[in-house]
Amino acid sequence: MEELVARITAATGLDAETATRAIGLVLTFLKKEGPQLEVGQLVAALPGADELIASTASATSGEAMGIAGGGGLMALAGELTGAGLDMGQMQALGKELFAYAREKAGEDLVGQIVGAVPGLGQFV
Repeated sequence: MEELVARITAATGLDAETATRAIGLVLTFLKKEGPQLEVGQLVAALPGADELIASTASATSGEAMGIAGGGGLMALAGELTGAGLDMGQMQALGKELFAYAREKAGEDLVGQIVGAVPGLGQFV
């Protein structure tokens, strides 16, 4: 996870703590909104992702990611804004996170996840 955090901080200008939180929010979102099998494979391919999701989920209230799983990308954008990211940083985060995911898990798997989550393609 340290390599990914370093890449995100370089791409966004965020500090490491904020970058880590943002990565956790995106991965938690994918786990809730994405195809379970594929997201599980992605999480397994990203060192430290499981632990980050667990710590993010325990620190995030039910309304933060949308009640009963609703909210989609808008809820995620709200969470990322709350964590201190602007739209440009969100886009840089998405591009860098998914580039890293492609390196670790492969283009096909990442493509399946992106294709299954409405609107996600514009951030990768």
